[in-house]
Amino acid sequence: MLTQLTVSNYAIAERVELHFDMGMTALTGETGAGKSIVLDALGLAMGGRADAGAVRHGAKRADITATFDVSGIPEALQWLESHELDDDSDCILRRVISKDGRSRAYINGQPCPLAHLKDLGGLLMDIHSQHQHQSLLRKETHRKLVDEFAGAEELAGETREAWKSWNQIRTKLIEHQQNAEESEAKLQLLRYQVEELDRLAIEVGEQEQLEQEQAQLSQADAILHSSHQAALLCTEDETSAAGLVRQALQQLEQLPVEVPALADTIQMLSEAQIQISEAGDNLRHFVDDYAADPARLAEVEERLSAIYQMARKHRISPEDLPEFHERQSAELAELDGGEGSLEKLEEKLESQRKGFDELAGKLSKVRAKAAADLDQRIAGELAQLSMPAVQFVTHLNRNNQDEPAPHGLEEIEFLVSANPGQPARPLAKVASGGELSRISLAIQVVVAQTSTTPTLIFDEVDVGIGGGTAEVVGKLLRSLGANGQVICVTHLPQVAAQCHQHLFVSKFTQQDATFSKIESLDDQGRISEVARMLGGVDMTEHTIAHATEMFSKGQATHH
Repeated sequence: MLTQLTVSNYAIAERVELHFDMGMTALTGETGAGKSIVLDALGLAMGGRADAGAVRHGAKRADITATFDVSGIPEALQWLESHELDDDSDCILRRVISKDGRSRAYINGQPCPLAHLKDLGGLLMDIHSQHQHQSLLRKETHRKLVDEFAGAEELAGETREAWKSWNQIRTKLIEHQQNAEESEAKLQLLRYQVEELDRLAIEVGEQEQLEQEQAQLSQADAILHSSHQAALLCTEDETSAAGLVRQALQQLEQLPVEVPALADTIQMLSEAQIQISEAGDNLRHFVDDYAADPARLAEVEERLSAIYQMARKHRISPEDLPEFHERQSAELAELDGGEGSLEKLEEKLESQRKGFDELAGKLSKVRAKAAADLDQRIAGELAQLSMPAVQFVTHLNRNNQDEPAPHGLEEIEFLVSANPGQPARPLAKVASGGELSRISLAIQVVVAQTSTTPTLIFDEVDVGIGGGTAEVVGKLLRSLGANGQVICVTHLPQVAAQCHQHLFVSKFTQQDATFSKIESLDDQGRISEVARMLGGVDMTEHTIAHATEMFSKGQATHH
């Protein structure tokens, strides 16, 4: 909900700071006092169009900040988190407009595109005014309201996901069909390549092992000669490594006295003598057992040649051949009768279409039932608002059944017939500004229990009405306020007397400059303002008494 609005140097307002509560808030004041400043400022905070004329004369810029508590608005919290703009439970929308007409937008202190203000603002507020952008004129809003009223948001979401899955399969199938000749050529090539790789049957690490074996086999003579020489140097005569170590050990063992500092050295020489002897034995065994194998060398070289040739053919390194073989085999299985084949895709598309049709069919039945109930209840509210002749119709227009749509099997649009005998037409083409505000009010009253928009703003919904109807409008607005937050501009005392919070707008002149002031009224101030709205400039005792009675009655109303 909206908790605070701060306006600086906007229109004739130098500085306005307002705090809002839950419930119904009324804005009243003389014509031209600046009541529209609040609504216009909120519209700008929601990303509305701005121009240089919005900046107060003599100021460099206008600054508008709207603060919302979004702790109870999951859609807004999710939007903020997805854009990395979340900041606890508060959300601050700010708009700065320069005197040259340029503007900057901020969300929680972070600069952002104007479109972000519009997207997020639409989740926080809905302005119903003949001068403002109205979501009620959009078909997507009609569908959203009907689904919320029907309690079908989850079913609508499942239908949308089913459409996404169907559309993904359809897109893939179309690509395959459009490239059928190319796909067949690719399939033939894949078969040939996989058959070659199957015959090669290279294993992971095989190429490295073969290269090591080839290196040994090709240098067999050198290996034997060096190994034989090494064996001689280790143990064969007095000048061998073993003999020299033995001599060194004997010198130390024949010392005339025991030297503890040399004990470790003697131990190391003893161990070295043993290890050198073992190494010599191992070398002699290796030389005795080692045999050059020209046939095996030829076999290894032939195998390596086949591996290198295959790698060059596919322009990859030899060690990557096993992984490449696996990928090619998987792709072939996918295209050749697998999940990616035309036949399988057609089967999956048909199956997914059946799933979509089943969900969309259920959704259509729920919507049709809800639409009939919605029309009847809105008609009742319109009658109370002195619009009994207006026919309201929730029109469900079936789509082309050959082409599923993400929102289901039908388009949903609110239609009205302003006069008996006239066909119902789209809301935007029939209703005047005042009528549209009252129709909006009737719709919002009916869907208030299911709507997710927390703050509703009505601009002069009481235009052209009075008497008992005005009192009904006040009751309806108060009932809406009992479930959320309603802010309305009104000229009728019957409406103002029923609000939970009353803001009075006035203007004054000081040093040849005009200023607008907005103040929150206490109970006595509210009675005085209702009296002014009843009796104009001259307020008699009777007017005051009437205002007191109207105020007491309005505050005793609980809807």
